Amino acid sequence: MQGQAPGAGRAVESVFREEHGRLLATLVRRFGDLDLAEEVASEAIEAALVHWPVQGVPARPGAWLLTTARRKAVDRLRRDQAYAARLAALQVEADRAAPAPPADLSADLPDERLQLFFTCAHPALSGEARGALMLRCLAGLTTPEVARAYLVPPATMAQRIVRAKKKIREARIPFRVPGADELPGRLPGVLQVLYSLFTEGYAASAGPDLQRPDVAEEAIRLARVLRRLLPGEREVAGLLALMLLVHARRAARTGPDGEPVLLHDQDRSRWDRDMIEEGLALVPVALTGGPAGPYGVQAAIAALHAEAPDLAATDWPQIVALYDVLLALAPSPVIAQNRAAAVAMRDGPEAGLALLDELAGEDLLRGYHPYHAARADLLERLGRFAEAAAAYRQALELAGTEPERALLRRRLAAVEPPAPGAEVHTSRGW
Repeated sequence: MQGQAPGAGRAVESVFREEHGRLLATLVRRFGDLDLAEEVASEAIEAALVHWPVQGVPARPGAWLLTTARRKAVDRLRRDQAYAARLAALQVEADRAAPAPPADLSADLPDERLQLFFTCAHPALSGEARGALMLRCLAGLTTPEVARAYLVPPATMAQRIVRAKKKIREARIPFRVPGADELPGRLPGVLQVLYSLFTEGYAASAGPDLQRPDVAEEAIRLARVLRRLLPGEREVAGLLALMLLVHARRAARTGPDGEPVLLHDQDRSRWDRDMIEEGLALVPVALTGGPAGPYGVQAAIAALHAEAPDLAATDWPQIVALYDVLLALAPSPVIAQNRAAAVAMRDGPEAGLALLDELAGEDLLRGYHPYHAARADLLERLGRFAEAAAAYRQALELAGTEPERALLRRRLAAVEPPAPGAEVHTSRGW
């Protein structure tokens, strides 16, 4: 675009990531229609892409987007006779409200976004539909990103999202935080989505960067809000503790070139001690007062990593025992894979590899690159380099980000036999 202000496109993307969920929640509360809210929010972003490069990014970009989206929604409703009654009701509501838009969207938080989270977690929706809808609409992830999070094709995920929105509309599911009697049934769905959102920030499913700190920090921010609203819910404390303890490693998880730094190579002096202390203080809250939940157990595992001065000093027997508890609470091939890695640290690579090979038939793991990378690492440690190379190739085909692919290419080159006649530069016997 001619005359585009430097950095305007990046500014729009940054604002979109920061404000999208807030904007959508505010629009849904105002208009009561998720499809309409999503469409006018997208139109407001498109308008920003046209105007901001020329006029500059406004001082309060969130308010600009909200005002623009509201106008577009009202214009659309005026053109649609089926919405005439709704528009009249909305106009009465608008007349009662303050005439000026908010200076920013923070006044609409925390409750409105949580209202939308809990609405999308309604039991009338399937578990997968609930999570997909929340990640797509509230977290601002693209449909392919959500599909990667659930390990399904993008077309399949797009259909799930459409069906979920249709269900909300046809079942007239209200946009509100549920009452105390409804909360236990909906809270696990909200926690799962916050965890999925954090996971996308911790290890991006695709793109040029390994991490998306803004996404991870948004998940933490929402978990803090939920913790303030529901201080008696131990699994909320557990999830927040888990996020804090894992996110504390962010500065040490990548090297200067952006390539992943594995746990045993990380400079632990770069871990965020304040964040670790905050997380450690929440772990006893999550583990006391009754049987532990899955997030509390995972937080306890993360706490053992955070407290260890190095990999060798980590309490691997205790970590394996906690994974045993976690598998009983929430059986999952991914958890079984993580337990196998812990067993490899406790009992040696051969024991860990045997457990990983037992999981080879799991459909979920066939397309999960960390599984193949874990097998490759253990095969390499056992000196089975040809098999390690094959596993690294599988992981490389499935990895979603360029930094992960770069690390896997480097690991693959270290175990691949040289081409016939090539000079050997390794001590591994190739």
